[in-house]
Amino acid sequence: MSTASVAAEPNIGLIIRERDPLNLEYPFDELDEFLTPNDLFYIRSHFKAPVLDRDSYELAVYGAVAKPFKIPYEELLALPSVTRPATLECAGNGRIFLVPQVKGAQWQLGAVSTANWTGVPLSALLERAGVSPEACEILFEACDKGTPREEPVPPGETQYARSLAMAKAEDVIIAYQMNGEEIPIDHGFPLRAIVPGHYGMASVKWLTGIRILTEPFKGYWQTSDYGYWDYDENNNPMRRALGQMALKSAIARPRTREFIPAGESYRVFGAAWGSDTVVEQVELSTDDGETWEPVTFLDEAVPFVWRRWEFDWKVPVEKGTYILKSRATDSQGNVQPDHHDKKFGTYVIHHTFGIEVVVR
Repeated sequence: MSTASVAAEPNIGLIIRERDPLNLEYPFDELDEFLTPNDLFYIRSHFKAPVLDRDSYELAVYGAVAKPFKIPYEELLALPSVTRPATLECAGNGRIFLVPQVKGAQWQLGAVSTANWTGVPLSALLERAGVSPEACEILFEACDKGTPREEPVPPGETQYARSLAMAKAEDVIIAYQMNGEEIPIDHGFPLRAIVPGHYGMASVKWLTGIRILTEPFKGYWQTSDYGYWDYDENNNPMRRALGQMALKSAIARPRTREFIPAGESYRVFGAAWGSDTVVEQVELSTDDGETWEPVTFLDEAVPFVWRRWEFDWKVPVEKGTYILKSRATDSQGNVQPDHHDKKFGTYVIHHTFGIEVVVR
């Protein structure tokens, strides 16, 4: 295994948030097609990207199983596969909108993208291994490791790993293709665990091991980072792991402070997404949330993927500044909130955002 250096010229078209490690944002105001091209898909890295050799690569499935095994890359490619779309979003997407400014990569709206993922259902690998009835979680182990930046810092290098409840295994794909192409190195070659409906940190890149656990995982990336403070049944403070994506909608166009001709029609365009529930309604306000009108969807209502939408705004003849907002509702009646829930700290930023435009 060798380590790739940070690219001197990052993907053209992506917004640089950090160079080392490489963190690049999709320009959300360029949203158009349902699927995000691979070269525009946002990149979230914790350490430098490892480069794995396909000829010597093996995926280990072990832990609380009857028949642990290792499977070479080419052998895994020969197994029956599925292709499914999934929207991935960084848990810190929208962090730049928090006031006062907080630590972490200053993502705007574009740490979210959608791709078709092709790979082997995780359930097929677990069936082959024979999972113990005592199993409670699946631990996805990555090849990348290093020293985390955020305090408290554990001693020595830390391998990236995240766990998932056994009940969620049915939805997971061990993916080797992204939009019909081999997964690029920055997106996890040779294998990435795609966990639909969960924030992107759950979709572990550079996957080397799948370990079945009989006790909940308490590792750094599960509790210290990508976690939040909550209370147990006895009202004692405890750390919980971030998991499912929260319901969210966002406006791609118009852009902030865009000039819009008075008295004309303007196509407001955006997307909405969530978890395993589907987005049923998106409303748009052109008066900073005083009144709302329904938008028109461009995509079917499907779990785990965004729905693009549009709205024909009859721009007022009165010139001045206008605040546009979008608001989503899902199939369970959940409504996108007006304010950030502070218990999540610098994560789960899914409240409604105002886009200020100038009509002239």
